[in-house]
Amino acid sequence: MVRRLSAWVMLAAVGIFTATCDALADSYAPAPLVPLVAEPPARLLVDAPLADQLAEGRVVIRYRAENARILPVYGPSALDVSPRIGHLHVTVDHGPWRWVDASGEPLIINKLSPGQHTVLIELADPTHKVIDRKTVTLVIPRQAASDH
Repeated sequence: MVRRLSAWVMLAAVGIFTATCDALADSYAPAPLVPLVAEPPARLLVDAPLADQLAEGRVVIRYRAENARILPVYGPSALDVSPRIGHLHVTVDHGPWRWVDASGEPLIINKLSPGQHTVLIELADPTHKVIDRKTVTLVIPRQAASDH
């Protein structure tokens, strides 16, 4: 008798749970996404390098993207993702090579020689098309011989 009662209580509970889930499904439509054409354009904001780190011979540049998320997602099918996604292209001293960064963390560059340098930071879409760019000019100070 107790087993039959327990089984009946469980079946009733499952029925109530299922009815509740069905009611919630009817009342909660998926959250609407803003169509990409209606989103404001993505832009890149870059801070000046951290001065205390430059004094140590290290370049630390903080940045953020507005109206885009920095993620390691690439290819034409990612162009339809909303909100927009992208990554960075980073070039130092107008060099012939660049690297891609999709970490969302500050850029850190070590071992630059003392003197003036430029860092080009480009916000790119998943197909590597540049959306926005900023150039940072910085000076690595000469280090005392005992600092090496």
